[in-house]
Parts: sequence; C-alpha cells; structure tokens
Amino acid sequence: MARREAYGVYHFAVEIDGIQEAYFRSCSGLTSEAEVVPVQEGGLNTTEHKLIGRTKFSNLVLKQGFAGGSLWAKRQSVVNDEPGFKLQRFNGTVIQFGPGQKRAHSWQFTNAWICKWEGPEFDASKNEISIETIEIAHEGLIYKAGG
Repeated sequence: MARREAYGVYHFAVEIDGIQEAYFRSCSGLTSEAEVVPVQEGGLNTTEHKLIGRTKFSNLVLKQGFAGGSLWAKRQSVVNDEPGFKLQRFNGTVIQFGPGQKRAHSWQFTNAWICKWEGPEFDASKNEISIETIEIAHEGLIYKAGG
C-alpha cells in the first residue's frame, strides 16, 4: 500500500480565468455543505429520516500583501451599475503544490464574482505589512487530485 504524503499549507496559488492574479498569504472557505432536511414518518416514532437538501458553498476569502490593482478592477466591475451593465463572472482554481512545484491538489470554483474587498488597516503603532482581503462568491467547487 502506498503511503500518502501530507503537503504544507503554505505552498499554494490562486488562478483566475487561467491567470495567476496575485500571490496570497492565505486562502479559506474551501467548504461544501449539504443542507439536512428532517422528515418525520407517521407511525415511525423511533427515528427521523434525514434527506439531502441544497448544497451550499462558502465564499473564498483570500488575503495578500497589498499590491497591484487587477483584483480591485474586477471588484469595481461588480459595483458599476450603468445602463446595460452585465456582471462579468469568472472561473478559477486554488492549487496546492507539493515537492518540485508539482500540483498536488486543486479546487476549481465556477461562476464567481468578487463580493467583498477590504483594504489594509493603517496603524502607525504597529510594524506590519498592509493586507488586502478579497472575498469571492461562487456557485460550485470541484476537487481535482494531482495535476
């Protein structure tokens, strides 16, 4: 039996429309959850049936050192409500790398848009880098093992 290797969570990338937009220091929200629908059956008092309901996907939350404006431009395209405006959704991939820059795991997200952008917090009493937070709403998450 082959031994499974655990990979470091620090070596990953995020691609949007096939282009690595920025380098992120964290990515969270790789979550898929099915709603549980309880159903009681008449005459059966010993148990409650649990049916599968709607599947929900959490928003992806990406944090990076504040740099560049390409993701800000994507966010601005969402808030632009001029006549004839059509939301430009995108697809992307969160990639976890293993040894030798080989793709170990990836999660594709589909039909996405940037629902929240949070700028850096400025505080002269701290010695930290400025961090930008981007939240991406999407409609699907597909896991792909390996390359």
